[in-house]
Amino acid sequence: MIGAVRPGLLLLEDGTVFHGRSVAPGTRFGEVVFNTSMTGYQEILTDPSYLGQIVVLTQPHIGNYGVTPRDEESAHPWVEALVVRRVTAVPSSHGASEGLVEYLRRHRLPALDGIDTRALVRRLRDQGAMRGVLTSERTDVEALREELAAFPRMEGRELAHQASCAAEWELPAVGPQRCHLAVYDYGVKTNILRSLAARGARLSVLPSRTPATRVQELGADGVVLVNGPGDPETLLGPIEQVRRLLDAEVPVLGICLGHQLLGLALGARTFKLKFGHHGGNQPVKDLLSGKTLITSQNHGFAIDPESLPAGCRVTQVNLNDGTVEAFDVAGKPVISAQYHPEAAPGPHDASDIFEAFIGRLGR
Repeated sequence: MIGAVRPGLLLLEDGTVFHGRSVAPGTRFGEVVFNTSMTGYQEILTDPSYLGQIVVLTQPHIGNYGVTPRDEESAHPWVEALVVRRVTAVPSSHGASEGLVEYLRRHRLPALDGIDTRALVRRLRDQGAMRGVLTSERTDVEALREELAAFPRMEGRELAHQASCAAEWELPAVGPQRCHLAVYDYGVKTNILRSLAARGARLSVLPSRTPATRVQELGADGVVLVNGPGDPETLLGPIEQVRRLLDAEVPVLGICLGHQLLGLALGARTFKLKFGHHGGNQPVKDLLSGKTLITSQNHGFAIDPESLPAGCRVTQVNLNDGTVEAFDVAGKPVISAQYHPEAAPGPHDASDIFEAFIGRLGR
């Protein structure tokens, strides 16, 4: 149960204050973004790409089915704080190991409900993602406003190294091994690893700062660059290692942040989206086949298509805003996807990309 109602507030950098009640206590600063997924709140909370962000869920009823270890995308939540319209304190699912409220409190993850999320999301859509502070501990709005003004914007924040693993580790293939892949961990979601292993890939998961020479030492058949938080242009070391992998003709699959790092390694630029793509209903058109995929996405930056060098071809675009969702490179064994083909949560329209990449390795 939630227990005694305690007030809380969310202050945006434009001075707007939203009042609600505290579901889990605490004070956190971060970039405020919204996610439109209908389900999957536990996967969202544990997605490392949300490091540095306060997440607003547009689905009005959250917590209905509780939480369970099998839905974790990492070992603990990464979001800074959670904002919802109404939280369900007692779940109604036989598969729940505990309720969402207990989970939030156990992980000391601040959360508010009773917020007018429709009004909040409309403001974020109109004004763009903003810095904010969520608190159930303070009421000194003027002092909070001064602290918020000094809090760093997402542009220029190097966060992927914080979300990466500390040491190299291995994950065996499920069933007969078809290939050996090196996975650069910038904040990898567990379901990406599951999706690759289920298709016969043995995985060597590498910290974000691992040199490209280690891939050669491992004798990996290909490399996967995964998702992660923060501004991609700050990752100068990883960009250089990706450039070396491309020069060595190593097959590369880039997903989300990895897609952006591929573009940067080739000489392209990235830019900050107004409010990002966060949800499981983003339409993507494949320009080669004419088909449309409904995809799961979570990112705040995108590749500037005008900056892609000669030899790069945009192959998929977002139908909402025309941003680059995939590109290929003449003469290079490269596959990219700005969206999340593993979903979790979301539709599985794009999951074939894993088989397409592994099939290219000729094993």
